[in-house]
Amino acid sequence: MLFLETPHINPWSGDHVPDFIATSLTLPLHRLDLPHFICPVAHASRAVQDGAMFDRRTLLFGMAAGLAGCGGAPKASGKADEPRPPRLAASGPAARLVSAARAQVGVTRSYDSTYTRLAFPNGDVPREKGVCTDVLIRAYRDAFGIDLQALVHADMKRDFAAYPRKWGLAHPDPSIDHRRVPNLARFLARMGAALPVPADGKGWLPGDIFTSAPANGMGGTATHIGLVSDLPGAHAPMILHNIGRGAREEDALLDWPITGRFRWKV
Repeated sequence: MLFLETPHINPWSGDHVPDFIATSLTLPLHRLDLPHFICPVAHASRAVQDGAMFDRRTLLFGMAAGLAGCGGAPKASGKADEPRPPRLAASGPAARLVSAARAQVGVTRSYDSTYTRLAFPNGDVPREKGVCTDVLIRAYRDAFGIDLQALVHADMKRDFAAYPRKWGLAHPDPSIDHRRVPNLARFLARMGAALPVPADGKGWLPGDIFTSAPANGMGGTATHIGLVSDLPGAHAPMILHNIGRGAREEDALLDWPITGRFRWKV
């Protein structure tokens, strides 16, 4: 067994917050995506400060494969009487999408990155758990009735070779394909949703989708995805995402290298 300690960072408060989850998996390797499945826990952030306190638990990986989840830590917005900043201007569809993602905060409180056979279409795991891609999947369903599970599956059936071949699959799997960050990013690009990545935080708009590459705690990088919020952060808009501790709204867009930007249906 491989034991890995992986800290979680709260970029809003500057605190280094623990996030360790014990998982033991014996699933077939082709059903898992260790570095690319959904989005493993980020290991570093500019928000880390000296003297941060730790409270550790252990992340247990099975011999066949293991999965780290994606989650954020509770954020503090400064003084209790500090006024909330004004929202950024957003189109009607973008505002609906952001609102649908924000509604997941406090509902999705944990993660479960194990392979789960889903119903089709409109399949989902229970809402109290999820991974980073689930934030987008649920937001598009709730805001617009758009089923990314069905759309990604249909596009992969049309042109399976156009999608990443990282998991040893010979054909599409509607239970997992849409929940993998590389697949979801490829689908969005094929839908014409890709946009240039801004040089700084000012070019992002509410409802934009980002992909990023946080460190995975094993010397490499993971894949992560989330939604740009309509609340301003220190240097960029806040984001709605799940990087290990459930759905969160945090000032973390620039905490990891950005690998993609998309704007779809907004």
